[in-house]
Amino acid sequence: MKKLLVVDDEAKIREVIKEYSEFSGYEVTEAADGMSAIGLCKLNDYDLIIMDVMMPKLDGFSSVKEIKKFKDIPVIMLSARGEEYDKLFGFELGVDDYVVKPFSPKELMARVNAVITRHEGADHGTSNVMKFDGLEVNFAARTIYIDGKRVNLTPKEYDLLFYLIQNRNIALSRDKLLSDIWGYDFFGDDRTIDTHIKNLRNNLGPYRDFIVTLRGVGYKFEYEDKEK
Repeated sequence: MKKLLVVDDEAKIREVIKEYSEFSGYEVTEAADGMSAIGLCKLNDYDLIIMDVMMPKLDGFSSVKEIKKFKDIPVIMLSARGEEYDKLFGFELGVDDYVVKPFSPKELMARVNAVITRHEGADHGTSNVMKFDGLEVNFAARTIYIDGKRVNLTPKEYDLLFYLIQNRNIALSRDKLLSDIWGYDFFGDDRTIDTHIKNLRNNLGPYRDFIVTLRGVGYKFEYEDKEK
């Protein structure tokens, strides 16, 4: 049974999410603040976290940042604020989805299912190690090495690189990247993709040029096997 951690300082919201989650076959653990969530994540493994933004003791964004330091758990943020800045900030932290209150519990569960499915696909869809000159990508272990030195990416940066490599030498539009990696096409915009590409290139260092910008279209991971 998949395990969810629901973090919100409003007991009624936790109760509603728990009810729908258990009906959908999930096991649910509750936390009323960010500090408690961090403690629970240190002790237990969860398949997904539903995290409120505005909470006492420690806000949701800060909590996610701390949790991501020691565990790669997909996260859906809940917030009464729908400003683009908040969404982009969340994406920068590696958040997988962003739901604005008030929300439909049925829609939330659909998003939970979609995020868990995508995350499992990223983890288990490819088990081999691929090398592109001095860039080494281990899909199963979710590790990246640049000239033998490990480089740490955010979960979304890893998912983006994984997808680009999986579709290497194929032109990918920003809309397709946003839809296939984030799983929706109505929250983000071109800046969401461009910001993640910029950060990913910085992390790739000398191999940043493998990610090619296609003006007016999007991006592609360009690499020709020199052994062919």
